[in-house]
Amino acid sequence: MPETAESLKFDDVGCCSVCKQIDQQKHKVDWDERATEFEKILDKYKGKEKYDCIVPFSGGKDSTFILWFLVTQKKLKPLVVRFDHGFYRENLQENTQRTIDKLGVDFMNFRANPKIVKMIMLESLIRRGDFCWHCHVGVAAYPVKVAIEQKIPLLILGEPSAEYGSFYSYDEIEKISVERFNKMANLGINAEDMYGMIKDRFKNEKIDPRDLDPFKYPTQEELNKNNILGIYLGNYVPWDVKKQVEIIKRELGWRGDEVEGIPPEYNYEKIECYMQGVRDYLKFIKRGFGRTAHLASIDIRNNRLTREEGLKLVSAFDGRRPKALDFFLKMTNITEDEFYDYAFNHIVDPHEEIEREDLKKNVSNTIPRDFENIEKNLIK
Repeated sequence: MPETAESLKFDDVGCCSVCKQIDQQKHKVDWDERATEFEKILDKYKGKEKYDCIVPFSGGKDSTFILWFLVTQKKLKPLVVRFDHGFYRENLQENTQRTIDKLGVDFMNFRANPKIVKMIMLESLIRRGDFCWHCHVGVAAYPVKVAIEQKIPLLILGEPSAEYGSFYSYDEIEKISVERFNKMANLGINAEDMYGMIKDRFKNEKIDPRDLDPFKYPTQEELNKNNILGIYLGNYVPWDVKKQVEIIKRELGWRGDEVEGIPPEYNYEKIECYMQGVRDYLKFIKRGFGRTAHLASIDIRNNRLTREEGLKLVSAFDGRRPKALDFFLKMTNITEDEFYDYAFNHIVDPHEEIEREDLKKNVSNTIPRDFENIEKNLIK
């Protein structure tokens, strides 16, 4: 992993902060003690309200495992809440239906106004080099708003951020808060700011301030007043993605999928969104690495892959122009050159700008099977 990775720090001998955190996770955390703490939390909330907790859910590997674990192993009655970013894929929807049916849980799905989402995507790309503001913010904010409205004070999320970044470490129990939301989710832009930004840019569009309500995160005062507690399962149970994927495949019939820019052996990663390839492509343009470097690093760290094998995968998959970029350009009504112009404005030092013609020529060698239907629907 390079120094351009967000929040990563290196010590004097070149060891990165995440490797240190994973060493702590493996050798220094008392997991028996953490498990006891988790049981105490569950005992406090179980059976007290109409639901024991809220599980923010996408249908991907992590949220599916959390839901399976809480329902089958901890016998909780959760309310499953999904913020629908508008780009869920066919296989993901089928996985979700099987999971909800097999576990027998109540499911709430919310999808924001797609016209507003398209405006936000372009605004977010221009200002932050990341078009996913609506997803980052909606996924974080909406389940918390539901928790307050429905009077369900406990939320249980997945892996702590210490597993992949260094905003927090394993020596602290990470919880949701306004500080964490501002640091990790909203790209430095709150919902009120975004309303003003898109209103200024899209002057001919009718935009109501209420259109941004789903993206408003409660204040810390509101969280405290309603006794909201949001915790991460990975702070209480050792996080092992590959083992967890085996479990949900076996127990729930969960299926992986092709994802642009990711080797087929990682077919469990980021299967939710058909725009994932564009997001990873932007990361490569801005920071010099993509999703494959991230995944290979995890496996190298866990002695499942050699560094040489990882480098070969990175060379074969990272930085390839995704087919989904065509979808993105149609949605936002911009040209490919405008896309590169916006991305180049956010390159992270010391990574250097790549020639755009080289970027255009380095095309993805795989197109997921469901993209044909996506393209037809976009044209309509």
